[in-house]
Amino acid sequence: MSTSSGPRIGVALGGGSARGLTHIPYIEAMDELGIRPSVISGTSIGALIGAGWAAGMTGEDIREHAFNVLGTMRIIAGKLWATQIRGIGGILKNGISMQLDATSIVDSFTPEMFPLEFKDLKIPLYVVATDFQSWHQVVFNSGLLRPAIAGSIAIPSLFKPVVYANHMLVDGGVVNPLPLDQADIDTDFLIGIDVNGDPSEGITKTDHKALDIWFGSAQIMMHSLTAHMMAAYPPDMYIRPHVTTFGALEFWRVREIVTHAEKEKDRFKRILEAKVEAYIQGKIPVIPSN
Repeated sequence: MSTSSGPRIGVALGGGSARGLTHIPYIEAMDELGIRPSVISGTSIGALIGAGWAAGMTGEDIREHAFNVLGTMRIIAGKLWATQIRGIGGILKNGISMQLDATSIVDSFTPEMFPLEFKDLKIPLYVVATDFQSWHQVVFNSGLLRPAIAGSIAIPSLFKPVVYANHMLVDGGVVNPLPLDQADIDTDFLIGIDVNGDPSEGITKTDHKALDIWFGSAQIMMHSLTAHMMAAYPPDMYIRPHVTTFGALEFWRVREIVTHAEKEKDRFKRILEAKVEAYIQGKIPVIPSN
């Protein structure tokens, strides 16, 4: 299937920490259908994965890389330790911080030949972060790529804010967990993949840990923000995989997370193919781009 004569497709990849690894099978599904988006937007891990996709990586490439750099706790711990210490001089100069450095994380977990600037990408990408000082959304689509992604993934308290381009940046999910507004720029057909989760799995649970309460409260906030975004920029296709069984920071479960999301892959392909074909044949109207 080809969309060369069809709609310009915009894809918004939402934030959800480790749960965002469920984006991978949906990217693979679009690859298999021959669908290449005209615009990609991403928040937090959606920005990181979206950058790889925009750089020309296939869904299969992203899966293989994720398995290599996140496959075990030992691999992840080694990379995190390396980013924190940077040798004895780093300890003496900076001490051991409990907060992670988002820029170092991006450097450590992205492929070696990862593009340096937005202009080097093959698909236009819009990265959403939050300006902690002005309380506003900041969108990057030009300039250096890695600092923009670092700002977008900088979960408050877990990561130090990223100072870049006259902004103090924290996680984009604080203001826009599913950036439909950016994927709707000059596109006809809008796809939103929301990996924030839902309350179904833990609705009867009462023995929540402190970290569960923190991340769960953030999920509730992001759910509300996404509802408002969808009202303003209604997607032609909205996907929300069930991911609540996975902890927000359980990146070492990457294989389980991807396998779990694969169950919906064929269904997603059938629905998306039918919707795009219907658009091409003029059977259904596409919501006008804002």
